Amino acid sequence: MGPRRRDEYVHLTIEEKRVIIVAEIVQYLIKAHKDKKDVNLNQLKNQIAAKYGLASSPRLVDIIAAVPINYKKILVPKLMAKPIRTASGIAVVAVMCKPHRCPHINYTGNICVYCPGGPDSDFEYSTQSYTGYEPTSMRAIRARYDPYLQTRHRIEQLKQLGHSVDKVEFIVMGGTFMSLSDDYRDYFIRNLHDALSGHKSNSVEEAVKYSERSNIKCIGITIETRPDYCLQRHLSDMLKYGCTRLEIGLQSIYEDVALDTNRGHTVSAVCETFCLAKDTGFKVVSHMMPNLPNVDYERDIDQFIEFFKNPAFRCDGLKIYPTLVIRDLIARILALIPPWTRVYRVQRDIPMPLVSSGVEHGNLRELALARMADLGLKCRDVRTREVGINEIHNKVKPQDVEFVRRDYDANDGKETFLSYEDPEQDILIGLLRLRKCGRHTFRPELKGECSIIRELHVYGQAVSVSERNLDRFQHQGYGILLMERAERIAIKEHASKKIAVISGVGTRKYYRKLGYELEGPYMVKSLIPGEYKSVFDCVDDKPKPSKVKMSIPGYIKPLTVDEHIHSLTKDWFAEYKKNQETVKDRILEMQRHK
Repeated sequence: MGPRRRDEYVHLTIEEKRVIIVAEIVQYLIKAHKDKKDVNLNQLKNQIAAKYGLASSPRLVDIIAAVPINYKKILVPKLMAKPIRTASGIAVVAVMCKPHRCPHINYTGNICVYCPGGPDSDFEYSTQSYTGYEPTSMRAIRARYDPYLQTRHRIEQLKQLGHSVDKVEFIVMGGTFMSLSDDYRDYFIRNLHDALSGHKSNSVEEAVKYSERSNIKCIGITIETRPDYCLQRHLSDMLKYGCTRLEIGLQSIYEDVALDTNRGHTVSAVCETFCLAKDTGFKVVSHMMPNLPNVDYERDIDQFIEFFKNPAFRCDGLKIYPTLVIRDLIARILALIPPWTRVYRVQRDIPMPLVSSGVEHGNLRELALARMADLGLKCRDVRTREVGINEIHNKVKPQDVEFVRRDYDANDGKETFLSYEDPEQDILIGLLRLRKCGRHTFRPELKGECSIIRELHVYGQAVSVSERNLDRFQHQGYGILLMERAERIAIKEHASKKIAVISGVGTRKYYRKLGYELEGPYMVKSLIPGEYKSVFDCVDDKPKPSKVKMSIPGYIKPLTVDEHIHSLTKDWFAEYKKNQETVKDRILEMQRHK
């Protein structure tokens, strides 16, 4: 019997045709898997849709839903849309609090000069700093800023696209969250945790308790704040919520620029906040804005050199929001970033039709990285080196994984950055941030001789909590190896009597397996001889990831911060100044001829 002609499907409705098309696509994918053949999904969808006389191909969501249960683990990862969403090992769920006025209007009389949104802007229903037309803003508006609905809708959306949502990180956006009333903040955080656990809680404490046992784990919460809303009481509240990372708007290291742009706080206040936040255990991400008023190219480059050289700044992460793009500026900035810093963003997520002037492209990071390649420069921030990102973008996997240690001073304290990397290919598998608690420590759990682990993260495509996949890097033992190294440093070098971890609510069970117990908002272990048990004594089998060179002594001396900055700036910055002089000479020559 030959193939059916197109006119034989005329009597079918469009919905019936779609069901048949989806079923045929799934059958083809299963057969291709058995025959070990690669499939161009878009081409396949278009061919089969055309066969049935449909102009549009079926949605990926419908295809994933139609995959039989016994083939889901095999086919869904291959069908996943936008794999970059979970390439760092977690599913990020961005939510927005209700629109509210910027708190510093009360004492400065106005908002920051570059702020696009908020109740007092042209975009009345938007939150502060946003227009209301960004994807996250539109999801929030559709949900009427209900935190529960925002979370559930986003999780379902990621699931339908084929992503694992076992590990969720919340990012609370929409202005200064900590300036809102205690009741509203408690309501908002309570509903975030309840959306994961399915429990209806009456308090934050109850919500956290149930979230800890939820199948969908909250591995952390990120909150955007300001120095005046990042005092001790605010930090304690954020610890109660399960927050592990703060985003603070520095924007510029120059005091005159902060004053001219109506920031409502000083640069020195931001530096004090960085110290306080790090000594409480938080990871700190700074927002920076190149090309603000009174800042030219040279002054911008100087401020980023100072940002990474001066221990008063040196954050764990960075978001770059340029007001205008000057040729090579972003590429030069990315070249300065040390390997322990992660660049989360390189421009605001504002739709291009709303941009009057300035950044004309939505892929500024890609353009900057391409320009760096032309200039012979390389970006070595955490995100660029992540194993999951490299697998997707560069189609490369690490071969020989080694332990690397980097030490640096930052924010009145000693930082140790531990990682497992493939140095030859410059690929990062996992990292740990260890800090000796300093003089800014105010939490009773961290008083005395204490070290704190501010971050433990193993990268690669997200793997469900209960699963293990030998082709991926999560759940292979890298985290345990990093924890053992950190404990050893805390005992021998810090002379600490205990070690604490600022952990997401959903990761507490993991640390309990390693001998840690809940003390306040932290997971804590005693390091006193006689009481101390190493992580290897707490787990059944010592982890031995297949690609790790176990014979490596464990210390590769990297460039110091000053050497790193100097090696990057000494040649091209001198060349830039020379070119500037040449341009000036040419202008003068042209004027003389006129």
